Amino acid sequence: MRIVPLSHREIVWLLVVTLLGIFSAVLLHFPLVIGFLPGLFALAALCLHKGVAFRALLRMGSRGALQTKEVVIILLLVSMLLPMWEISGTMKQMVALFLHFLSPDHFLVLSFFFMMLMSLLLGTAVGSLSALGIPLMSVAMSLHLPLPVVAGALVSGAFVGDRTSVFSSAYQLLVHTVGTSVYRQLRKLLPTTVLAISFSACFYFFLDLHISTRAALHLAPLHVNTIALLPPIVLLLLVGFRIKMKYAFFASIICAIVLAYWRGTSLVLLRSYLWNGSDQLGGGVRSVLFLLLFIALAGVYNGILEELQIVQPFLDRWLANKKSLISYTWRTIVASLVISAVACNQTLPIILTGRSFFSHWQKQHSREELARVMADSTMIFPGLIPWSILAVMCSAITGVSTISYIPYAIFLWSLPLMTLLFSAGRQFFSKRPSARLFFSRLL
Repeated sequence: MRIVPLSHREIVWLLVVTLLGIFSAVLLHFPLVIGFLPGLFALAALCLHKGVAFRALLRMGSRGALQTKEVVIILLLVSMLLPMWEISGTMKQMVALFLHFLSPDHFLVLSFFFMMLMSLLLGTAVGSLSALGIPLMSVAMSLHLPLPVVAGALVSGAFVGDRTSVFSSAYQLLVHTVGTSVYRQLRKLLPTTVLAISFSACFYFFLDLHISTRAALHLAPLHVNTIALLPPIVLLLLVGFRIKMKYAFFASIICAIVLAYWRGTSLVLLRSYLWNGSDQLGGGVRSVLFLLLFIALAGVYNGILEELQIVQPFLDRWLANKKSLISYTWRTIVASLVISAVACNQTLPIILTGRSFFSHWQKQHSREELARVMADSTMIFPGLIPWSILAVMCSAITGVSTISYIPYAIFLWSLPLMTLLFSAGRQFFSKRPSARLFFSRLL
């Protein structure tokens, strides 16, 4: 494997061009893939200037792009799943079920849990907020509840699934980037997930006790249509039997299409929903084409960086003589925060952080530990950074600014703290043989 030495000035220039292009794309509202091209061209120009053959660059880029293949397929299927669930009546039935069990006295904690369940099933924060968040915000307005608090509870619940659900494209991207398995990683995420969910639930329960409302909640009688729930049931059953995610998604989409056609939906309308998505939930193949291309190009970019070990010498110095888990944890969190703040999206930080830190974590700890730290930081930061695309979309859906809901989005800002404490505790107990045995059995 060849190492291409770059000076500090060249590395800084490459990062500035790459991140400035992405930041400009966000500010000027044009596709991320276009903003990413200057950075990719700058990387190629630097490599060619250092004597790397053009064909070698193409091979490296192709291998990097192929690493994103599974994620691209899953994201494509997710873009079809949400509109199909809406047109088949599935989404309407699910929302009705959640709303039926609302209580004004425990509105915040129930909203958090309902949104968490929805996001775990859909695997997307934006899709969950669009489906359930909008009606819950409308109910909150009618009850005269403080909207920033409600938005914080909803965003917190939405990110539980966005970070943790096996149906989440971001989770799949993390797993494939780090090279671990979907279900093994879930077990690794369990301790900090349970801690953060419990802490958030206690916080919202406490707020419910101190936020009173005199308004009554009037909901229509619930009529359960079991047939409308078949698409999510099929999805959950297949996943429960450990069928590959892409096949589970495909089966659920087919089930929803058959259900919609049985209800009288025309093939023309079905094709329109598959391609254009729906007005409420978005989705559709057309909406993700640029994102899929961006993910593939990010794979090309990272493939070149990784095979030529361009940034490895700098990471070696950043982690030099550092072996402790807590040191690796906070340094990875800081790097993720910086990349997320400038990249303004969730995809690039996952790919860059995961592949750049992979070899160091693999030597000293494990890839699962790296994925756990990234899940608790890299995947969460885009919801906390006001100018990030994900935060902007959450703000637009809830009608509350990011700055206003951040203090109440407990799940988001507690997770980085939880993972730091967990790493410190794991490091402390690992030095004691009896505690180490207990810890290994637990995790």
